[in-house]
Amino acid sequence: MIQEAEEFAEEDKLIKEKVDARNALETYCYNMKNTISDSDKLADKLESEDKETIEEAVQEALDWLDDNQDAEKEDFEDKLKEVENVCQPIVSKVYAAAGGGGDEEDEDFDFDHDEL
Repeated sequence: MIQEAEEFAEEDKLIKEKVDARNALETYCYNMKNTISDSDKLADKLESEDKETIEEAVQEALDWLDDNQDAEKEDFEDKLKEVENVCQPIVSKVYAAAGGGGDEEDEDFDFDHDEL
């Protein structure tokens, strides 16, 4: 019984890591969607082309999530990095133009994600 429990514990750990990676991607996408829609955050500061670029990247990632429910943890992490690579330079550019220096993080939006 103990051996079975240990086997299931490892399996449970892998499932949890996969779910956490999926949730990180989904959370990032919805946070970014809200950030570019909220005039108190970035909506009024983004150029329309940049906003469209972010919207497309986020929507593509959300569509990918819908189509890849059984993807592996690494796939979710790769997709998150892909979306971040599109969004973060645009957001940094907006903050730099606004005098935020570009390296500072917005209080309402956390760009850092713990590596899983």
